[in-house]
Amino acid sequence: MKYHHEKIEAKWQQYWAENQTFAASNNSDKPKYYVLDMFPYPSGAGLHVGHPLGYIASDIVARYKRHQGFNVLHPQGYDSFGLPAEQYAIQTGQHPADTTRMNIEGGVDKSGNTIQGYRNQLDRIGFSFDWSREVRTSNPDYYKHTQWIFIQLFESWYNKNSDKAESICTLIQEFEKNGNANVNAVCDDNIVSFSAEDWKSFSSEQQQKVLLQYRLTYLAETEVNWCAALGTVLANDEIVNGVSERGGHPVVRKKMTQWSMRISAYAERLLQGLNEIDWSESIKESQRNWIGKSVGAMVSFHVNNHDAQIDVFTTRPDTIFGVTFMTLAPEHELVAQITTSEQKAAVEAYVEATAKRSERERMADVKMISGVFTGAYAEHPFTKEPIPVWIGDYVLAGYGTGAVMGVPCGDERDYAFANFFKGTHGMPEIKNIFNQDISEAAYGEKGGFELVNSDFLNGLDYKSGTKKIIEELEKIGAGNAKVNYRLRDAVFSRQRYWGEPFPVYYVNGLPQMIDKKHLPIVLPEVEKYLPTEDGQPPLGNATVWAWDTEKNTVVSNDLIDNTKVFPLELNTMPGWAGSSWYWMRYMDAHNEKEFANEDALKYWENVDLYIGGSEHATGHLLYSRFWNKFLKDRGYAPTEEPFKKLINQGMILGMSAFVYRSEDSKTLYSKGLIKDKNVHPIHVDLSVINDITNELDIEKFKNHPLYSDYANAEFILENGKYIVGREVEKMSKSKYNVVSPDDICEEYGADTLRLYEMFLGPLEQSKPWNTAGITGVAGFLKKLWRLYFDDNGSVIVNDEPTAEMYKSLHKTIKKVTEDIENFSFNTSVSQFMICVNELQQLKCNHRAILEPLAVLVSPYAPHIAEELWSALGHEGSIATVAFPKFEEKYLVESEKEYPVSFNGKMRFTIKLPLDLTKEQIQEIVLADERTIAQLAGNTPKNIIIVPGKIINLVG
Repeated sequence: MKYHHEKIEAKWQQYWAENQTFAASNNSDKPKYYVLDMFPYPSGAGLHVGHPLGYIASDIVARYKRHQGFNVLHPQGYDSFGLPAEQYAIQTGQHPADTTRMNIEGGVDKSGNTIQGYRNQLDRIGFSFDWSREVRTSNPDYYKHTQWIFIQLFESWYNKNSDKAESICTLIQEFEKNGNANVNAVCDDNIVSFSAEDWKSFSSEQQQKVLLQYRLTYLAETEVNWCAALGTVLANDEIVNGVSERGGHPVVRKKMTQWSMRISAYAERLLQGLNEIDWSESIKESQRNWIGKSVGAMVSFHVNNHDAQIDVFTTRPDTIFGVTFMTLAPEHELVAQITTSEQKAAVEAYVEATAKRSERERMADVKMISGVFTGAYAEHPFTKEPIPVWIGDYVLAGYGTGAVMGVPCGDERDYAFANFFKGTHGMPEIKNIFNQDISEAAYGEKGGFELVNSDFLNGLDYKSGTKKIIEELEKIGAGNAKVNYRLRDAVFSRQRYWGEPFPVYYVNGLPQMIDKKHLPIVLPEVEKYLPTEDGQPPLGNATVWAWDTEKNTVVSNDLIDNTKVFPLELNTMPGWAGSSWYWMRYMDAHNEKEFANEDALKYWENVDLYIGGSEHATGHLLYSRFWNKFLKDRGYAPTEEPFKKLINQGMILGMSAFVYRSEDSKTLYSKGLIKDKNVHPIHVDLSVINDITNELDIEKFKNHPLYSDYANAEFILENGKYIVGREVEKMSKSKYNVVSPDDICEEYGADTLRLYEMFLGPLEQSKPWNTAGITGVAGFLKKLWRLYFDDNGSVIVNDEPTAEMYKSLHKTIKKVTEDIENFSFNTSVSQFMICVNELQQLKCNHRAILEPLAVLVSPYAPHIAEELWSALGHEGSIATVAFPKFEEKYLVESEKEYPVSFNGKMRFTIKLPLDLTKEQIQEIVLADERTIAQLAGNTPKNIIIVPGKIINLVG
């Protein structure tokens, strides 16, 4: 009876689907375990073999936990809003909803392209997903809850006294009773003080404007990354080297009125929460750096001849007497106000040039020094000396206050800036305030110095100097102690079509929320997915996009009268909106009334194991923690943190292939012949090579549509063959090195794919794919099958196994259990191979060994395990059969193979029971004929015996 993977896998995948084998219950007496994969985006390109790596690992854990008696939630869905679908819609005219659905479900699209479909590909690999809970962020029945969460953020403020978000109603009550004098909130800067009487006298519009300054989501004019080619604002992580990650289009900085979220309110809690979760230190450190906590002081410098002041946050207030210049971000609001007429042209040119550089690029560029003097001067708060004010692109408007006080004697960047512009108008000489040499470099240490040339700080060190200067700043009203965070509020608007619509309409320019009972506000149909001709977002093309406050429905724009019918928000939410709470939707995926039922939330609590990419460290993973903490504050989430344990899987890299063309493209040289030749490597599609021998199929290559230019080229061969070059790179369609999991499943089977991906190496490490190595894993599964079947059928016997058989099994139980608990899946596969080889040599066909072995293999190779379990006479699925337990007794050795040495040299070995005494061992060894021959009639002077270890005869 042969092993036919294709029949077995199709059979059990159908069985799991029909019987809902992996459906989790929200009402169970079993302990819960929640395993989650990072939300996939369903692209039309489908899966390559690198994508399932994390899914296979999470599936092994999910299956293992079911075997252990847990109620396991292992769901899957799609993060289905996003820019790629919108760009494809712009290119082809197809609605993003249609292409997204096609990418998920498969079929032939309107352009005639065959789409595999994510769902089909995932099912083929045999994942134990609970598909009954599938969610898609682009479905209105999902995003109506995202809209609801947005409304909750709008209706909340952050109370610093209680250190949590509260209903905006409590803030209004405080305003009505006492005004805002005693309100301790995270809010806009420059809040105007008012009394209870003032509040009551304000018009409704005035009150709404005040509340916008406190709400957790608010409208504000902010600096954004604007990509004109894509017609949208981009997040920092969507920009690479100053251009858009998608398309490589130019990105500039510009001011726009945007929705933002006060994630900064949660900076300290996000920081402290990292101590409570089991994540890798590298991810935690990324978030700590992104949050960027700094302790220091806020210092105010009055601008001469202007009714303005420059506020600076500094971690080194003790160095205030070393200030020789100030630098503002080019985007700082004061730049235009204070720049002199003489410097106006230079400043404006610099500001324009800076707008073309991304913040990330500016932060990373530590070599290029640039800046312009504004012509203005600020006043030192103590010495009253004039301090020249410059602008420089190394200062960012959104970090701190967008201004720095230049202390070149104590800061390397200030030192370089001052020296670069030394001798020019507006750049004084460097002052040294340390009793240390600064002739070659700044002195940036916080210890080992005394302050000099620093007035009342002379003789003090960093700690005492900082304390003293803050006291003096507070006395004169020029500053105070301050904790600052690099983390900035998150821009939440996107000028795109394919995203969640905001549940917002505008009355006299002020945002109004649509009541929960009228959600979802569904995306309207538009003729074009591009921005409008006058620069409005794509929703500006919608003709039915206004809100009727009487009928509570979306109506034609023609009906807008700003009395009963008002314009709706034209921006959509960013890609991270729907992915910032999706794990909670899985807990109660079909609840129409609320995002999840309270009982379901309390039962599942949060995710026990989350597996995904480290590239989301400061994006999705940070926003998810923020939303989870907010929902906890407002009583909707049961825990502070969404993900208890996080594992970042590495990448599976592609093995690219290359041919080498001459300058004129008329000749192609085989890899071994390119030395000293002027050649250009060209990526080759893997379909035209033998992936094992690296030989190019020349005819296939010539006939391939990508390489028609080389149909008449001369191929220079080595030993009659054209051998391609190989190189490990990121797996990508553009490099033609993508290997489809469908092809592997077709030829070798899904169980082989699963085992091989785990076998490649530790989960967290990146490793190259090599199809040549997969045959060994495929051979292992055939060997496993032969333990249960021969050509005539089952060979299972009910005889009692030998001690060696039990030993091999329990070594494997111990190893595999430890490996899964430690997420070391690659070494489990090795142990399976060792075990099967040992059992084969022992001619083991014993039920008592092979039943637990099938269960052991099940998390890794579930299809073959199900078939073996069925062949053993069991009904139903193996999925919830108890996992075998390791028993130490089977590994306790009863015998020891002793090395027998004479004068320290080992001459032979002898196997003896471990319970013998020294005297019994000596008697047996001396009687052995090999000992007699070695001694040749002599009597040893000493016999050294350590039971269980050594035997040595001396003399």
